[in-house]
Amino acid sequence: MSEQPLNPTTAAASEPEAATTVTGSATGSTADATSAGSTAAGVTASTGSTAAEAAALRAASFERARRLRQEPRFPGGPAADPAGSHHERRIRSFQPRRSRVTTGQQDALERLWPKWGLDIDGKRVLDLDQLFDGLPVVLEIGFGMGEATAQMAADDPGTGILAVDVHTPGQGNLLGLADKAGSTNVRVANGDAVILLREMLAPASLDGLRVYFPDPWPKARHHKRRLIQPEFLDLVAPVLKPGAVIHCATDWEPYAEQMLEVLTAHPRFENTAADGGYAPRPAFRPLTRFEGQGLDKGHVVHDLLFARI
Repeated sequence: MSEQPLNPTTAAASEPEAATTVTGSATGSTADATSAGSTAAGVTASTGSTAAEAAALRAASFERARRLRQEPRFPGGPAADPAGSHHERRIRSFQPRRSRVTTGQQDALERLWPKWGLDIDGKRVLDLDQLFDGLPVVLEIGFGMGEATAQMAADDPGTGILAVDVHTPGQGNLLGLADKAGSTNVRVANGDAVILLREMLAPASLDGLRVYFPDPWPKARHHKRRLIQPEFLDLVAPVLKPGAVIHCATDWEPYAEQMLEVLTAHPRFENTAADGGYAPRPAFRPLTRFEGQGLDKGHVVHDLLFARI
């Protein structure tokens, strides 16, 4: 509680009458000074109290926001912050987005996440043989709404696809599409692919890696956020089996050039294109709606296929 200022009228009335007569105007000045000082103290205390209360409210608001970020949007579904204990000051290549989840996507998340979903928490090494019933496994990073992933899974049921993304509607959509097609060879991983590669995959456990249309981060100051970098390939190489192929595709010309440069320079990868350049689009990579829209706008799509040496 803030201190209340002294009332000068009350103070003067409480003093003996003789004292008031003797001091005259000096007494009035003293009372005024006392009142002013007390008022100032009260304002200071009140201001300090208000600032403290505002700070406490801000702290409480931040704490509520932090708890909300950590709470799953769907109980039993993908966690909001699966690797929260692994927080790092690291430049990330992705930006989590919050958007509306449709009824169908919500239904798929609630029904299928416990069966086909997993959180990237960095706390264990995945047993891919057990997870995919012994199938060879390809990792796909960034699947958007999952149409291409679901198509590839349906076309090649003999290959398991571990599909990683942080977009909740896309996760639900992919689960629903796979379920509708009767595909059982898809697992959806929620979280940061770097933590997955670094901490949750055994050496030489993957038969391939697919990175289709990653965020190009077109502004020069954001190029450091692009996924395909030498440091990223250093993480990828140990978890790929010898001969496994990393397949990238982009419709952003400058990013394609960077991908080609970075992959060509890495000692653990070899270009499968005879001329050392881009490869034709493989038949197994579906032409997506997003890609079709880009082609309609005159974009040129480049595929890069590099084998792990």
